[in-house]
Amino acid sequence: MLKVCKFGGTSMANADAIRQVKKIIESDDSRRYIVVSAPGKRNKSDVKVTDALYACHEELLKTGSCKKSFAVIRERFTEIVKELGLTLDIEKVLDQTEKDIDTEKSVDFTASRGEYLSAVVTADYLGYKFMDALEMIRFDSHGKLNEDYTDDKVSIKLAPVERAVIPGFYGKDFQGKVKTFSRGGSDITGSIIARGVKADIYENWTDVSGFLVCDPRIVENAKPIKQITYKELRELSYMGAQVLHSEAIFPVMKGRIPINIRNTFSPEDAGTMIVPNEMYDTSAENVITGIAGKKNFTVLLIEKSLMNSEVGFIRRVLSVLEHYDLCVEHLPSGIDTLSVVISSEQLKGGVLSDLVNEIRESVSPDYIHVIENISLIATVGHGMARRAGTAAKLFTALKDAGINVRMIDQGSSELNIIIGVANEDYEKCIRAIYGAFVK
Repeated sequence: MLKVCKFGGTSMANADAIRQVKKIIESDDSRRYIVVSAPGKRNKSDVKVTDALYACHEELLKTGSCKKSFAVIRERFTEIVKELGLTLDIEKVLDQTEKDIDTEKSVDFTASRGEYLSAVVTADYLGYKFMDALEMIRFDSHGKLNEDYTDDKVSIKLAPVERAVIPGFYGKDFQGKVKTFSRGGSDITGSIIARGVKADIYENWTDVSGFLVCDPRIVENAKPIKQITYKELRELSYMGAQVLHSEAIFPVMKGRIPINIRNTFSPEDAGTMIVPNEMYDTSAENVITGIAGKKNFTVLLIEKSLMNSEVGFIRRVLSVLEHYDLCVEHLPSGIDTLSVVISSEQLKGGVLSDLVNEIRESVSPDYIHVIENISLIATVGHGMARRAGTAAKLFTALKDAGINVRMIDQGSSELNIIIGVANEDYEKCIRAIYGAFVK
């Protein structure tokens, strides 16, 4: 058994948290490769190290030096090393890091130093080898992960190393410079390492015991999800369920490696297992797996008689959207109708009225109706397609709650049902669906 473990910012926030991390690692000999984030907040009023590093870059651009802002970074890591009782010369490491930030003048390089320093300290504390992500993770000239090259590099570099700590969040671009993933990208690093070493399990340790069926701020004591498939996770993550970075599943999905979301501060909890379809335990299957959603969408309802027989109609509508550089969330359609769902954030500053006018000019519709302040809610479940009456049960629950459904969209996989409701009905809608399916 071989496990790759990634520990998030709360797990690295201070010396006590790092001691807990060490206990977890040493309790299972198969936990050999450790990926770490930058230290997160120690309390609600604290600052994440990554945010403090972005402040360093801003100071550098204004004054030519990051010295004042870097003092926050220096204090954090000096305190951690001291409280852990390490003999590591952290001042020397920090001096070099500050100098490198001033020299590189790169926002990606600066932001990456939180993970770098975290990994240096953790490797020293565990007695593991420090392996820089720069030696393994590569991006191509378009800024995309070079998957095959990276996979080979991880395999080659780590094969002779029995135990290692790797900083998350960054790699090397085609010019040899540091490039970061998007925020939360240490999850992706962990997934990449897991695939490269052909791990049996990728454990992602955070401050929650896995995924919950829905947002606990909306439904009190929402039940945990014991297992979920890659596809279900994609649907829920896309709709706002953010325990794991949405891109982190792709490397392990290709390697068919399960992800186990665990809680650093409650390691006895089993957490959530994210698995490929063939590993899914159907004996424990529920009708739905999870409920997630987002607020503030705009729906353009386009109507035109005989739309279905007009060649290129949808293409012309989408060309207008492309002209305005707009992303489409959903595109439900009927014989003579087409609904275009767009995040309202993209339609500010007069873009909405310009967009409607250009669509009118392009496709000459009979009617365009703009519906604003819409929330999208996805009900996701591996078992939905095999259970008769699922949709009826869902819409009965919404009817009983007095919720007017403005839009319905179901994917061809029958893995989810997405509905659009008014923003003011968002929380009530989630509670109604949860109450209908979760006992």
